[in-house]
Amino acid sequence: MIDFGFDKLALIGAVALIVIGPERLPKVARTVGHLMGKAQRYVADVKAEVNRSIELEELKKMKTQFEDAARDVEHNVASEVRSASGEMNAAWGELSGEAGSATPAADSFHAATPLAEPPLDYRPPKKNWRLKRSAVPQWYKQRQGVRARAQSGAARVARFRPPRPQ
Repeated sequence: MIDFGFDKLALIGAVALIVIGPERLPKVARTVGHLMGKAQRYVADVKAEVNRSIELEELKKMKTQFEDAARDVEHNVASEVRSASGEMNAAWGELSGEAGSATPAADSFHAATPLAEPPLDYRPPKKNWRLKRSAVPQWYKQRQGVRARAQSGAARVARFRPPRPQ
């Protein structure tokens, strides 16, 4: 950047004092200071935005790498499951062929059907927040300041009002 030494700043101040005048110099200096501050904040915001966009691009690259790795693992697992199920069906076919108890149509039906999928309309059970709230011990509620009984504002004031002298 520009290198300003003490001598250069003194020269600029003297010229500004002569050109602007001593009456308006403090106001102009204050305005210049405000503008410089705004410019610095703007530059800092632009730098932060550029850094965020760079980090976002890096995260997108990492996401695609992870997705590719997960897809490869999924394909490998699926191929291993298919080969294991084929070997198991072949072994089952040999065993059922030796026993002679199963019909060939039943064996071909079981070999062709994949494993059953879970039902699509399954939803986990809903959680009851009242049950959860009542499961908290009373001593913990008192320590945390949870009110057990609701009181109106007037009742609360009357409860904590000092007794009247008689």
